[in-house]
Amino acid sequence: MTSTIHATTPIEGQKPGTSGLRKKTPVFMRPMYLENFVQAIFDGTGGAQGKTYVLGGDGRYFNDRAAQVILKMAAANGAARVIVGQGAILSTPAASHLIRLNQTDGGIIMSASHNPGGPTEDFGVKFNMPNGGPAPESVTEAIYACTQRMHEIHMITASDIHLDKIGRVRLGEMIVDVVDPVADYAALMESLFDFRAIRAMVAGGFRMRFDAMCAVTGPYATEILEKRLGMEPGTVINATPLQDFGGHHPDPNPTWAHVLMEEMFTPNAPDFGAASDGDGDRNMVVGRNIYVSPSDSLAVLAANAHLAPAYKGGLKGIARSMPTSAAADRVAKALGVECFETPTGWKFFGNLLDAGRCTICGEESFGTGSDHVREKDGLWAVLLWLNILAVRGESVAHIMHAHWKRFGRNYYSRHDFEAIDTRHADAMMSALKASIPTLPGTEIEGMSIASADDFAYHDPIDGSVSRAQGVRIKFDDGSRIVLRLSGTGTEGATLRLYLERYEPDATKQDLDPQEALGPVIRAAHALAGIKEQIGRDRPNVIT
Repeated sequence: MTSTIHATTPIEGQKPGTSGLRKKTPVFMRPMYLENFVQAIFDGTGGAQGKTYVLGGDGRYFNDRAAQVILKMAAANGAARVIVGQGAILSTPAASHLIRLNQTDGGIIMSASHNPGGPTEDFGVKFNMPNGGPAPESVTEAIYACTQRMHEIHMITASDIHLDKIGRVRLGEMIVDVVDPVADYAALMESLFDFRAIRAMVAGGFRMRFDAMCAVTGPYATEILEKRLGMEPGTVINATPLQDFGGHHPDPNPTWAHVLMEEMFTPNAPDFGAASDGDGDRNMVVGRNIYVSPSDSLAVLAANAHLAPAYKGGLKGIARSMPTSAAADRVAKALGVECFETPTGWKFFGNLLDAGRCTICGEESFGTGSDHVREKDGLWAVLLWLNILAVRGESVAHIMHAHWKRFGRNYYSRHDFEAIDTRHADAMMSALKASIPTLPGTEIEGMSIASADDFAYHDPIDGSVSRAQGVRIKFDDGSRIVLRLSGTGTEGATLRLYLERYEPDATKQDLDPQEALGPVIRAAHALAGIKEQIGRDRPNVIT
């Protein structure tokens, strides 16, 4: 078993995005592509000598082969130990927990999250820091800089490790611990929530449906919901992780989880429905005959978190991504705690969580989490909802309507325009940004624009500044439009259009969101010139 240095040259386009490097799987499978990026991770974070890492992924196509490459490179670069999930499987929140639990020097997560998987679909690799959270921009920039001057990679010559068997083996001088990917995470969840109360609710006839979308959360949900909480077998559907997610798009929203949505709006629907995504960090929540938007879910969870044992002492603060609705802001005000508005991307919550400035965080793209890990956590959000339902003894619909009556309703929706020609998308955003100074004081669709800007975030912990995070247009009546280009796609550009209107009148809180948002939608299209600039006026996905 020998360590070999392989000559290589820089490969263009290895700049990490919002959540690591994501490309089409055939791109990652090109000679030296994965190897160059992994070497850049080690080099850009001070080398691997003597360090301990966590390794796992969501089980998508190429996950198993990539794990073997990463292990051999870690050994050749001098790592002392790697903790890897059995079968190279770990949900993203479970990986974050293992990093923190074992006090490792970070972790490498193989996932493209909610993106499709398969031989021609998407793959991704990202580095998480010792706190369990995604690498901040300073680290991803250092990694990217290493990719641009890459000239050699280090790898040992050795047989593959059998990752399906739990236990300890050696790879060269490096220890490899293959661990149960579910056990530690499930124990953490049981320490946070009142499982006894939830089991009692289940024993009383409560029914649930959880769609794991043929993705990584299946084993976690089966263990916790069916085995530990006593829900009937079959509560978890699409429970077996598949390399291509069964040909489905593993994104938990009403469009891609339409089978669950249809069931929840039938006469004999379960009491509660939920879904999670490819790597287990996102969630969708739906009650019988009522869909809960991610922004509303964050607000309701924050308002009721004290009902769960882990949060009974109250929240230190709430943080939300800028495009997320202001519903959580009103909860924070009522609780008398700070509320932070950050750019999109979970890494921006890490400083706030580490500094003890907030407890619960959320973003509108179906991500919610707390200070128990440093990633969003789909199953955690579902379990907090179950804890709230068990303690309050009320339906999802009742809880939602009571919340709106108390705080007002933020009608909210996100329209995604996917696979747009990048040049057209950039031209549209450039033109919109150029118009920002002229917008305040103008009227459109009967609404007066109060302010407009290109959002910049000043981190209150480390003083860093992140600019150009999305265009915000605010109206006098509290309505709001946000436009930004997403960094999570692998083909063309994705325009995300966020639409919000506040309604304090309880008699006007039962409208269809798209109807209630009609004037805001029309104003957004006119202000950005969406059809003229990108040639399309209908989104691919509405959530």
